[in-house]
Amino acid sequence: MEHSLFMIDTLIFLLSAIIIVPVFLRFKSSPILGYLFAGILIGPNAFGLVTDSEALHVLAEFGVVFLLFMIGLELSFSRLRTLGSRVFGLGSLQVGITGLLIGGVVWQLGLGLGAAAIIGPGLALSSTAFVLQLLTERGERATPFGLNTFAILLLQDFAVVPLLIFVTLLGSEGASFAEAFGTALLKGGGAVLMVILFGRYLLSPLYRMISAMRSTELFVATTLLMILGTGWLMSLAGLSMELGALLAGLMLAETEYRHQIEADIKPFRGLLLGLFFITIGMAIDLGFILDEFAAIALIIIALMAGKTIITALLCRIIGLPAETAIRTGFALSQGGEFGFVLFGAALTLGLLPAHVAQILMAVITLSMVATPLMFMLGKKLACWRQARDTPNTIAPELSDSDHPVLIAGFGRVGQTVARVISEAGLAYVALDMNQRRVAACRAKGMPVFYGDANQIRVLKAAGADQAHTAVITLDTPETACNVVSALRKNYPDLPIYVRARDRRHMAKLEKAGASEVVSEAAESSLQLGSILLASLDVSADEAASVIQSYREDDYKRLDDIVEGD
Repeated sequence: MEHSLFMIDTLIFLLSAIIIVPVFLRFKSSPILGYLFAGILIGPNAFGLVTDSEALHVLAEFGVVFLLFMIGLELSFSRLRTLGSRVFGLGSLQVGITGLLIGGVVWQLGLGLGAAAIIGPGLALSSTAFVLQLLTERGERATPFGLNTFAILLLQDFAVVPLLIFVTLLGSEGASFAEAFGTALLKGGGAVLMVILFGRYLLSPLYRMISAMRSTELFVATTLLMILGTGWLMSLAGLSMELGALLAGLMLAETEYRHQIEADIKPFRGLLLGLFFITIGMAIDLGFILDEFAAIALIIIALMAGKTIITALLCRIIGLPAETAIRTGFALSQGGEFGFVLFGAALTLGLLPAHVAQILMAVITLSMVATPLMFMLGKKLACWRQARDTPNTIAPELSDSDHPVLIAGFGRVGQTVARVISEAGLAYVALDMNQRRVAACRAKGMPVFYGDANQIRVLKAAGADQAHTAVITLDTPETACNVVSALRKNYPDLPIYVRARDRRHMAKLEKAGASEVVSEAAESSLQLGSILLASLDVSADEAASVIQSYREDDYKRLDDIVEGD
């Protein structure tokens, strides 16, 4: 009977998501809001369609686990070094100062030091899922504003680790504030040390062996083992599974396989994270929100205004332009999904009263709803200020280096193309399925990653959304056509340049949507013919004219060559 109820609850979860989330997407709203609204409708405080199933809560927790793993992939040490002071300087200041101010207010309201230490940092966090989605939709991930916002979000996500440890330890029997804080720092430091040692010496050889077997299922299984295994080990050590998942992501972020891993795990993360937000929605009581609406509205206004001002001021203090500072402040004004996690854990451990936790979750939810509006207001205010200060100039935020060339296939042709564009001062990102080649290229400092370019999600993970141009140099004709077709379908305006094997292959690629196609066989033949003409004392101009005549009609004059097959 219990099994039957679990199945019914699962079906209701999925059906509600399928019906409600597309409505939110249709109106260009975040799917997170759709999941929350679905949870509210089917939960016990509305229609009561779903029982409070422990099994569903366990599955929902895995959504947070996978989200933290994906954040770990973004938090590679090389990326942290690149963003440098903005992550550890600006990000730490934002979390620390905002958390202290909010915590001070909570303490003055009489909720106690423990509650203040949880609520302050919890509300200082912003929504990584929400903000990154909006940045991506607007094509602003690579702008100064986008990079600055992303840097702060990275530090916030990293801060979740000691905060989760802190809440867990604070809820332990007889634990004092000082003991919990000190132990959290020690365990967090030990965890980072483990990441460095294990990731550097064991992970790459393991994945190199797995990828050599060319089994997609085995590759995914290895990644799932890493995520869940690390989480389980952390739980045995008295820490959280979320911390283990973040550490697993950090370890794998340092390998050449991170783009393939990200593409493989993304469907798991999306589905389970949606389940997590539905369970959060189930816990939201609309009647309670209406009863406490005045208090909730006041807290939301104070929170969003305060975070906007604090973040913008900090950005200005470290020397960022006013326009970037304004937009960053508005973008990070909302509460974040990890607030749900922290406050939910605190409620379970008896560290927060139930009505306080309800108010906090309502504040986070409604502030998320207001995020698109805050993005728009921040942009309008920044544009107004920029127009006032520099009315006759336009300062573009993007450069060619912000939009790398995406190369699919890194054999001889792909490497030659990469060298040419590198010498011209342009950036590129390359994908290849030969793990030995990838390892050798990365040893030389080349931005080459292991990944199957025949999967659009892998191309997106490698940066197809921000790519200026795509170059396809894959050996297999059918695969090359599939990649071109997928890119053209998802990115109608993206220039796609492709290497073709012969004229037949050229025709298929052009039909699939390639911008320009170069026939390998035809070009090598024409180059050989050009050399031959020069050796026969034909003038350079005449030889060039003959060769160019073959190119001008897309090699159609070569169509009557007898294949013999």
